[in-house]
Amino acid sequence: MATARKRPRPDLEESQAECPFSVIHPDPNEKEKKAKRRRQESEGDHPQPKILLQASPFSPMGKFKDPNNTMDRHYQVQPYQKWMDMTRYNSFVLNGVKYWSEGFIFVANSSTIERQKNPGEALQPRKKSDDDWVARILEIRASDEHHVYARVYWMYWPDELPAGTQDGKKLIQGRQWYHGANELIASNHMDVINVVSVTAAATVNQWDETNEEEVQPALYWRQAFDVRSMELSSAELRCKCNRPENPDKRLFGCSNEDCKKWLHDECLIHDALVKTFKRLGTDKPHKPTPVKEEAGESAKRPLSPSETGAAQTAEQSIDVKPEEQQQTIKMADVEHALPAIKAENANSVAVASTEPKRRGRPRKSELNDQASAKPYEGLFEGVIHSERSPPVLEITDLRDSVTGGDKSWTEPVQCLICGHEIQ
Repeated sequence: MATARKRPRPDLEESQAECPFSVIHPDPNEKEKKAKRRRQESEGDHPQPKILLQASPFSPMGKFKDPNNTMDRHYQVQPYQKWMDMTRYNSFVLNGVKYWSEGFIFVANSSTIERQKNPGEALQPRKKSDDDWVARILEIRASDEHHVYARVYWMYWPDELPAGTQDGKKLIQGRQWYHGANELIASNHMDVINVVSVTAAATVNQWDETNEEEVQPALYWRQAFDVRSMELSSAELRCKCNRPENPDKRLFGCSNEDCKKWLHDECLIHDALVKTFKRLGTDKPHKPTPVKEEAGESAKRPLSPSETGAAQTAEQSIDVKPEEQQQTIKMADVEHALPAIKAENANSVAVASTEPKRRGRPRKSELNDQASAKPYEGLFEGVIHSERSPPVLEITDLRDSVTGGDKSWTEPVQCLICGHEIQ
């Protein structure tokens, strides 16, 4: 099996399918100026190669910085006349399989060829980009049955995103945490390939993130990559953290009709564990809150002296301690629990925070650090049991040195936005 070219290479690999064509992307305005000058110089020249416009077959739901960016691209196949002289077809048949223009295909690369040559080798961990490449056919041309070529747009595996890719306000490289295992990225990276490098037809769906019930069982794409600006289109933001969704991980929908937000599984667990750490720290055991029994008609209640049986059933007296003998509250504990206690009247005493005040809003980097900090790591862990109704969050105490309390307990799952218990 021969491979195709997906990246420019100085030398043709031995296993690579021969393809005499390449794609360039001239500026149509500059080309028009040059052509006008040539027409003025000589009227006997041959017709100049045309610059064609490829309308993008991809319309991502997300946006680019430029709202008018359609990913359409001017191009020219070289050698131009040799390409244009070939017959254009709607489909081709390879090894008994029919492939259509506008369809998706798998294309062999050097990594897949190497694995085919050595099937007995132990499987090594590999990236998705080591699998067959995926492309969308734009045009099919052939001079005869032995010389059949396809002009394609490449679909990128997230691992293939180059350094300097702009994802929102960040510059990234490669796969991001929100990319699913079967996720592809549409692009306007154009090539011409020899169709003998095609291995199979591919099914690739566009994922509409606004359809919250849609599930992706096969290959899919949601973002597009414009190779001219090195920019990714935006993805739908979820949760309190305002980050995209990884479709391979669970989301929980808030059941409050006024909220209805989708929340990341890991964000719900993180929030609960941070609260647990603040409550128990490194040395306090978890003790369940006692359940109050509902009082019935036979429940005991204080009796007044005039009621029958008061003297026999009531305790004689209760020793009331004066305020100065009550348990002392340490100022350090107050400061730890509350940054400041505001005075509500003239007789109240205000306790100032020991942390100096900061002016203005915190920087985004500070907010991210606070959100991602995991002081509970190695002390507590949590898991959400979605099979229960309503779902519950089980917290496990990993501190071996702490005794006298529960080592595992459950808590209701609460929305991070509105605080409503998720049903």
